[in-house]
Amino acid sequence: MENIVRSGFGVLAILALSLVECLGVTVQKSELERADRWATEKFTGEMKPDASESFLAVEAYYTGFENMGFAQNFEKNSHFGRPLRINTNDYASGLYMGNAEAVSVHLTAPAKSLDATIGLDGRSNQCGGSNQQQQFLVEVDHKVLFQSQTIEVGKDPVPIHVDLGGADFFTLRNAAGHEWCREAVWADAKVVLQDGTQLSLGELPVGQAVAGPDQEPPFSFVYGGKPSSELLKLWKKTSSSRTLDDGSTEYRISFSDAKTGLIVTWMGKSYRDYPVVEWTIYFENSGSVDTPILEKIRAIDTSFERRDYGEFNLHHFRGSPSRATDFEPFQTELTKGSTLHLATSGGRPTDKAMCYFNLEEQQKGVIVGLGWPGQWDADFIRDSGRNVRLQAGQELTHFKLHPGEKVRSPLVALLFWNGDWIRGQNLWRKWMLADNVPHFSDGTIQPHLAGTSAYWTNVMVEGNEENQKLFINRYRAAGIKLDFWWMDAGWYVNNGSWVNTGTWKIDPQRFPNSLRPVTDLAHSTGLQAIVWFELERVNRDSSLWKEHPDWLLTDPLHEKGGNRLLNLGLPAVQQWIVDLLDRYITEQGIDVYRIDFNIEPLAFWRNNDAPDRQGITEIRYVEGFLGYLDELKKRHPNLMIDTCASGGRRDDLETLRRAVPMHRSDYNDDPIGNQNIGFGLAFWVPYSGGPDLSRDDYVFRSAWSPQIYLAWDMRRTDLDYDWMRKAVAQWRSVAPDMLGDYYPLLPYSSTNDAWMAWQFDNQEKGEGFVQAFRRESSATTEVRLTLHGLDHDSKYMVTNLDTQSSETHSGEELTSVGLVVSMPEKPSSQVVVYHKLP
Repeated sequence: MENIVRSGFGVLAILALSLVECLGVTVQKSELERADRWATEKFTGEMKPDASESFLAVEAYYTGFENMGFAQNFEKNSHFGRPLRINTNDYASGLYMGNAEAVSVHLTAPAKSLDATIGLDGRSNQCGGSNQQQQFLVEVDHKVLFQSQTIEVGKDPVPIHVDLGGADFFTLRNAAGHEWCREAVWADAKVVLQDGTQLSLGELPVGQAVAGPDQEPPFSFVYGGKPSSELLKLWKKTSSSRTLDDGSTEYRISFSDAKTGLIVTWMGKSYRDYPVVEWTIYFENSGSVDTPILEKIRAIDTSFERRDYGEFNLHHFRGSPSRATDFEPFQTELTKGSTLHLATSGGRPTDKAMCYFNLEEQQKGVIVGLGWPGQWDADFIRDSGRNVRLQAGQELTHFKLHPGEKVRSPLVALLFWNGDWIRGQNLWRKWMLADNVPHFSDGTIQPHLAGTSAYWTNVMVEGNEENQKLFINRYRAAGIKLDFWWMDAGWYVNNGSWVNTGTWKIDPQRFPNSLRPVTDLAHSTGLQAIVWFELERVNRDSSLWKEHPDWLLTDPLHEKGGNRLLNLGLPAVQQWIVDLLDRYITEQGIDVYRIDFNIEPLAFWRNNDAPDRQGITEIRYVEGFLGYLDELKKRHPNLMIDTCASGGRRDDLETLRRAVPMHRSDYNDDPIGNQNIGFGLAFWVPYSGGPDLSRDDYVFRSAWSPQIYLAWDMRRTDLDYDWMRKAVAQWRSVAPDMLGDYYPLLPYSSTNDAWMAWQFDNQEKGEGFVQAFRRESSATTEVRLTLHGLDHDSKYMVTNLDTQSSETHSGEELTSVGLVVSMPEKPSSQVVVYHKLP
């Protein structure tokens, strides 16, 4: 069967998202328990009791409607994407029982009472003709505790209160028969337990909880022609665990083959403060001869089970092939019997596709992230029952290991979440900021503003000491406070083109005193210096090509273009890189090491592999890349590293633990493309940056991100510097909130006739902002945006950033009725900020 794939988000999906209860995102105890249970059972084999939870179950359908499917019969908190309605009243929570005659409620504790508002919608054909009426019943043990009067279409809603008398199981039932309407709305339905806890029926899952994870290792491989599922049971197993300083638990499980000397070590970690489990697999030959062939290594190979109702939805994203649709979101329904294959291309991990996935089922899910700056692939295999199997890892592995040789797998991270999938994404963002994103030299993660001359000095090919100082001084004189000065590609000897890399010497003609006078000026004005390097791609006319051909990997196609690849898998190369960068950082006063990688390495790797060593060159290259970054950070603890690979093509989890993407995509001059890129990337990467050389609000705001680098021609005196100062001040006023929770407010669209809008919410400060864009061909002048994350009981001051006009609204109003945004002009943009009132 084929999967059902949707690009972006459908309108109904966004509407449904706007109806979830709007509370700030914090880690739930039940999420930590899910992650802990998974880690314990997988790493230790100890079975932990399943945490019981309340749930709903559809018990009966009206005769003739049994096979119409779950979505058509029973819905929670909405009806076909619209709010629940009784007569003319809308409700954000509750149950819609269309064609479903009876729904049972299963509780984990005795209940005191049920409160709800009942009535009929009447807009569908389920209430037509002579059957425009219904009766509502509540039963316990087949005894009727409550039966309503006959309720008709068009009548006002009826509030009810039912004493449940300590029952932990009851049934909501509707009258059956041709004279009765085949729908019923139980709006705002809430159960009060005897301990005072309130449960909204619309927030309970449908179907009993699934069984816990099995005790099989969540990875696989084939060794000597036999699957690991057979071998590991026969090998010697040792295991240990320890508590780390941060309260997380580290696991170490080893499997040893006495016959061949292969040792498989599974290193894992379960976090204390986030529902995250991660691991890496290591393979070592402890014997005296080569091992049999080790192949088909899957860093993750495990299954996830869903409930009785609903289906798995996989949220996955395009990579960054330098298009207006970079980081485009996709949603694929994993139907029974289907398989979805995803992979990057060319060897850079986020080129064709992002290596992050959100597997959603009913009101919970798991995020999977891969750390592998190389070629990965993943398969989502849906069986005929309730399971989906995920297999992912390095795309090609088929090799023997020499005596004493050791290799590693990709890093795998799982994050378990409850609620809606956007909530899961915000938990991921929080975890990334808390435990992954590198801190700047001041120990913080904060927005920054950079400046560059790159657009006006042929990148840096025409850059020199004089014009670099001029640009820095002109920004300062204009009253535009920068945080970084950015010297991009071309400051080195390059024969007139920045692409000629491999001779890493400062051009003495343009920088006779080295780069130090420029970085000294930057430092004296409170700026830090960013300097670009692309060490991995080596051009034919360079000194590396001539002096160290033994360090370079070749590929016939790239050879014709005059490019080779510096082999990071060689220890001598790693040492040379670290020493070179160490010297430049120290002597030239470099604060940010900017990496670029404008070549696809995969063909080089595979061309260098022997038939019985396929995948080894890639593994050694990946290890060398990560290893030299780690050594560089040891030597320079305050160094910040910027990851770039023709834009955003190397943003895997391992790399993002060491670097931040200050240049998020090479597609950056189109406002619609910038809007789309920001929309998609924010789901996964909370800190990123990009260039901005526009001189109007619409284009400038389209490129907003936690870090932007200004590319204005500061040599000109006729620019509108008042606007430029105002635009920067506006960005600075809201940029810190970009590190908060992120909510899309309108569907993704790559067309010119749409609106785009999103919200960033800073829970800790009780503030946030909305960005909205009306594109050039849009006929819509006004939209209503439902906000998220706000306290229903608080008041908020809402201010238009341009007009400075303010209004006061309750959190409940902003999250249910919404915020109206009007833009008569097109294209146009609007920024609305809010903060909680005391």
